[in-house]
Amino acid sequence: MNDVIPTDFNIHLFHEGNFFEAFRMFGAHRVVKGEGFSTSFCVWAPKARSVSVVGSFNDWQSNGYECRKLNREGIWFLEIGEDLLHHTYKYEIVTAAGEIMLKSDPFSFFNELRPNTASIVSELGEFEWTDEEWLVKKSEVPPYDSPMFIYEVHLGTWRKNGGGDFLSYREMAAEIIPHVVSHGFTHIELLPVIEHPYDRSWGYQGTGYFAPTSRYGSPADLKHFINECHAHGIGVILDWVPGHFCKDSHGLYRFDGSFMYDYAHEHDRENYTWGTANFDLGKGEVQSFLISSARFWMEEYHVDGFRVDAVANIIYRANQENNSVNHEGIAFLKKLNKSVFEFDPHTLMIAEDSTDWPQVTSPVHYGGLGFNYKWNMGWMNDVLKYMESQPSERHEKHSLITFSLLYAFTENYILPFSHDEVVHGKRSLLDKMPGDYWQKFAQLKLLLGFMTAHPGKKLLFMGTEVAQFSEWKDLGQVDWHLMEFQKHQEFNSYIKELLHLYKRSPSLYEQDHRSEGFEWVDVNNASQQIFSFIRKAEEPEDHMLIICNFSPAVYHHYKVGVLEADGYREIWNSDHHRFGGSNQINPEILTVKNESYHGKPCYVEMTIPPYAAVYLRPIHRRKGRIKYGKVKLCRNVVSRREGQQVKFID
Repeated sequence: MNDVIPTDFNIHLFHEGNFFEAFRMFGAHRVVKGEGFSTSFCVWAPKARSVSVVGSFNDWQSNGYECRKLNREGIWFLEIGEDLLHHTYKYEIVTAAGEIMLKSDPFSFFNELRPNTASIVSELGEFEWTDEEWLVKKSEVPPYDSPMFIYEVHLGTWRKNGGGDFLSYREMAAEIIPHVVSHGFTHIELLPVIEHPYDRSWGYQGTGYFAPTSRYGSPADLKHFINECHAHGIGVILDWVPGHFCKDSHGLYRFDGSFMYDYAHEHDRENYTWGTANFDLGKGEVQSFLISSARFWMEEYHVDGFRVDAVANIIYRANQENNSVNHEGIAFLKKLNKSVFEFDPHTLMIAEDSTDWPQVTSPVHYGGLGFNYKWNMGWMNDVLKYMESQPSERHEKHSLITFSLLYAFTENYILPFSHDEVVHGKRSLLDKMPGDYWQKFAQLKLLLGFMTAHPGKKLLFMGTEVAQFSEWKDLGQVDWHLMEFQKHQEFNSYIKELLHLYKRSPSLYEQDHRSEGFEWVDVNNASQQIFSFIRKAEEPEDHMLIICNFSPAVYHHYKVGVLEADGYREIWNSDHHRFGGSNQINPEILTVKNESYHGKPCYVEMTIPPYAAVYLRPIHRRKGRIKYGKVKLCRNVVSRREGQQVKFID
């Protein structure tokens, strides 16, 4: 970088709220000077009396290292004629009241390992990426009609090394990526990545919006992790928090003695629930800062998307009664999403939103907030409430399962079972299930089978795949020792096979966001607690019949209405003995009876297992076309029956 002295135009854009590459001007940068380098520093501190740069290069003494104020809005600049790469530094700020404060750089690209808080002069662009094939593929395959099953990972507690310390980014690349690939997940969602001072804040109370946390290694190490994810076909999503920030003294809070990043009035500023400060999203400089952060992670780290935390806290004003709308927050979200998609239209912008605000996932030019996905918190809360109830009471709560289909296609939804549902005394998913040991496992398999078949993309928090009994321990690690026990091995096999089946079944994902992809068969069987529905792919013949029994009863010769076909084959049964079930399966092809039932033109008779999800796939024979002495079958015929190998015939 040859020249980073701020231009009048960039300064104007920054204050206006439209400088989305602010990281190129602010922060610490190496500047080419002849055959060597100097180092420039630029910071915004509008109410400061003076700003100096102190660090390991000057024994933390400010004399002679005073910044020059470039404009009355408080942009300060200093160029030091030395190459300060890898040196630590802070800004020494004298406030209007004469208070001396030491602050980390808001635009720092790397920081010291906590509990130390200094910024580190770092170089960008050194890493050699090799993910061109992934980037091309991502641009050619839209996410809406593709499979998406996200693995949510807390990097600090996925696994510890032998000494009980964190794994590094590079160690995690070697361990997490094979785990994710073998289980069939399509994406990894990472927390915590943005630098933060307190381990147990999970990264949601950040200080370094341009700095990957140093807990797990260097920026180059994180780039290696992401590059390896892409090499194995795994997308990377970051948890990102543009609504509020922590109040630690070295961070953004009262950066120059004034409330420059947050609201001036306490009632708007204080987030009493989390002990944080709310960003003033109406300020142009804050908009430039935050949108530049998103742009930075996309450009410098090749991330594929963001799960935007606490969107409700942006849509509505804090500490206000009657859900007072924050119009500045609404405008910011629209600007954020519009700018992100202008830079890369294939990014995932996922709203963690618990409100019923309309058109969250509609484009800005259609009046929406501009996200392309939203967590379906309503579905998650309803289905967990249903599952936690006693089976004898579920007939009274039937609508908790059916209600989501009244709105499932109003937004592009992701169905989440995230870390928020298995912490702070909420218990693990397995422990939420009522009943004895066997029943708990059976119902968790049922729940995940139902989730996989329900319209919407999916997300699971780490540890679910081994059926943890204990809830998430945010200072420990996943209970990997459970894999020594048969029940957990069987459950893990279930998850692996289910996700791989999901990825090769277009009917389970192609029309997730269109009502044409879903059709109820029997929505009213509250007494038996059985739900049946059809998922459809874009190809008319490619569909799947789903039957979910939320009761402990077994039903033989159970009639289910179906669409016309030459037969139906059971391709998935969560009650199979290889998954630890009671093996109430349907091993033979089910004969279609040409008589109307459940409002469908035909029906089949089958066995309905207890606490189980069953998937049936139609068989369509092409009459008169014989090859290799067999009736030719359509490509959507897949067998999961043990010992039987099916060859597709073109």
